[in-house]
Amino acid sequence: MNRILFSLAFLAVFSSCKKDEEAIVTPPANQPRIIFTFRFDSTQQRLNEFGQPESVPSNHGAQSPVFQAMSAHYIELAPSMFTALGGGTILYHALETSIGGNPAIDFDSSTVVGQNQQFFSMPLSQMNPGTYQYLRISLAYQNYAVKVRANNLDFTGRIASFIGFRTYIRSFTPATVPVTLNANRDQGYWAFEAFNTVTQGQAPAGATTVPNPIFASSPIPQGSCVVTGAFANALTITGNETEDIHVVVSLSTNQSFEWVEHSTPGFYEPLNGDTVVDMGIRGLIPIIQ
Repeated sequence: MNRILFSLAFLAVFSSCKKDEEAIVTPPANQPRIIFTFRFDSTQQRLNEFGQPESVPSNHGAQSPVFQAMSAHYIELAPSMFTALGGGTILYHALETSIGGNPAIDFDSSTVVGQNQQFFSMPLSQMNPGTYQYLRISLAYQNYAVKVRANNLDFTGRIASFIGFRTYIRSFTPATVPVTLNANRDQGYWAFEAFNTVTQGQAPAGATTVPNPIFASSPIPQGSCVVTGAFANALTITGNETEDIHVVVSLSTNQSFEWVEHSTPGFYEPLNGDTVVDMGIRGLIPIIQ
């Protein structure tokens, strides 16, 4: 996956301490914030990379996994469908590292959260006033349970998958067994754990679905995982807010785990040749609460 093709300048708030000259200024603890949480919805519409409804191909199998956790690498609010990637208000860009060679997301610095848990917030006073029609989020890591069949036995396994453009991974744990890499992995790397055994794989390059309903007017670089979704009613920031704004990032997990079918239709059977091809999220709807 190609890295997001632009550089970002980070805002930093510095407190200076000159003895007997300046006092340290601390922002009020109760000032209103914008708060983002994830929701995983297996009933939400299943979309393709252009944000259009898509069914599962006839020679593929798919299921809606049970999500345990997700992390995001980048958050941007876009005023319109013509706003280029990076041209909106960038709220967050997680740390990257070149320790593994090429620049990559630093997994150890990622905030990994579950359903209805906050993954980012910031004071509204630090945002640019404006009206925003779209939310863009670069998703990086996901962890979920899937149903598997092997040797006529049905059971549940756990998958950890890395869907960001590239990730430097020191170690991670799909369920209970730690995996140590100390290396970069490209988008689509995954590990499957069942019965205290871990197997690893790599989805084909470009196979991870990244829905973008404004692809025609504002495309996303190939290989990124910047998912785009439209607010039902535009988000307006005036700079005079007195209460928090909660944004629920509803992600479609509708048959998001997909494989090429070589065995019993509807069952993921890796021992019988089923091969994973897609673990992308199938849509994003930002909901203001």
